[in-house]
Amino acid sequence: MPNSITLAQQFIPLLDETYRLAAITSALDGNPDLVRQGANANELIIPKMSMQGLGAYSRNSGYVNGDVTLTNETVACNFDRGRMFSIDNMDNIETAGIAFGQLAGEFIRTKVTPELDAFRFACYAGTSGISKVAAGATLADGAAVIAALRAAITKMDEDEVPANERYLYITPLLLGYVQDMDTTKSREVMQNFAGTTKVPQTRFYTAIEQYDGSTEGETAGGYVKAAAGLDINFMIIHKPAVIQFPKHIAPKIITPDINQSGDAFKFGYRQVGIADVYENKVAGIYLHHKAT
Repeated sequence: MPNSITLAQQFIPLLDETYRLAAITSALDGNPDLVRQGANANELIIPKMSMQGLGAYSRNSGYVNGDVTLTNETVACNFDRGRMFSIDNMDNIETAGIAFGQLAGEFIRTKVTPELDAFRFACYAGTSGISKVAAGATLADGAAVIAALRAAITKMDEDEVPANERYLYITPLLLGYVQDMDTTKSREVMQNFAGTTKVPQTRFYTAIEQYDGSTEGETAGGYVKAAAGLDINFMIIHKPAVIQFPKHIAPKIITPDINQSGDAFKFGYRQVGIADVYENKVAGIYLHHKAT
């Protein structure tokens, strides 16, 4: 058991770092202090406040009484995925520990974070009531991208979405179009965002299908673009609009000396979390996608 604990201490900090470096959407993670455990293991309780507006002030009777309502909204985690790998002890020895040592980091970087990003973008894009382009379009050059971004910014401004903490997620191709312009107009538009992040098209769909890892045809696991999914050109996300929390991240390491089923290292990984949008903040999401 001590060997297993030591090994876990070596790898788990690396796994956390890998997630932060590779997950495009990690900047949108919410403050966990604002969320507490729900009645069930897969639930979160999120405080929600509403209040009345101004009333007429009377010089005789003073203020009109107002009500503030604080309710707790229960939301269910919608991301619960995991996988267990086995590395034969001899294979690990013969590769000087590389077989097992590289497994965890590569799995997080190449499998976990791409699916997590794709899942989150698809959830936000599929939320009813968000702002989006009237009809899908292919943006052919920098001028078209700037015009689309300006329309998105104007829409969010008109909907009174706060200007701070707006994050732009955009495909590398379209961001390249804007950067190649190198004009005052393009620089002014890009200054409207708290951050700009390139998203590979393989993570940027309006809908995805997640394979269960066991059904015939789905044993590879992971995700693919859904049949009804569309390629996303860009999304503007106001961070306070999303409910995004990685509630439970559980890497598990089992060494050969305690493995009851074989002489092998085992690496298991599970992540439970949520990606959703506050119902009164849907204007904080703007979607621009390609045509069908």
